[in-house]
Amino acid sequence: MNFIEGDLKGLYIIEPKVFSDSRGHFYETFRSDEFNEETGFSGKFVQDNESFSHKNVLRGLHFQNPPFAQAKLVRVIQGEVLDVAVDIRKDSPTFGMHQKVILSGENKRMFFIPEGFAHGFLTLSESAIFSYKCSNLYAPNSEGSLLWNDPILNIDWSINDPIVSSKDTKSVNFDKFVSKF
Repeated sequence: MNFIEGDLKGLYIIEPKVFSDSRGHFYETFRSDEFNEETGFSGKFVQDNESFSHKNVLRGLHFQNPPFAQAKLVRVIQGEVLDVAVDIRKDSPTFGMHQKVILSGENKRMFFIPEGFAHGFLTLSESAIFSYKCSNLYAPNSEGSLLWNDPILNIDWSINDPIVSSKDTKSVNFDKFVSKF
């Protein structure tokens, strides 16, 4: 696997080595020894999630607060998404900044997002199957979210009217956000 350091400290784009022939392809999606060595991640993944979304569905920007904070390793099995991570570590020099990555079933890229980042994605293709590993179990009382279109975050989603859950429309604006990271 090729590990590419992201624009913000702690983020990694991971490109697997894909072995293709006339039958199809094979690649490793996760290998703990290599992953931990390359990223410095010392935790373990304890929950896998998968979502299916239609075109123009935007999910996020979600996170879980400590002590239930989650690191995530995300990828797209089928389709294409614009994936976004926002730094919410209050002492970070990149606090409030974001990185965007295109993930697709075709490019097979993965995105590692450590604790202290909010995360969201927009489905670009007709549909997408999105998969992610989490380093902590889901804890509803610990979850939080930032408003996807907050002007301070200034994320260019390249869409004006995405399909967003009612819950995500009530997310907090960044100027009112108090980070626990």
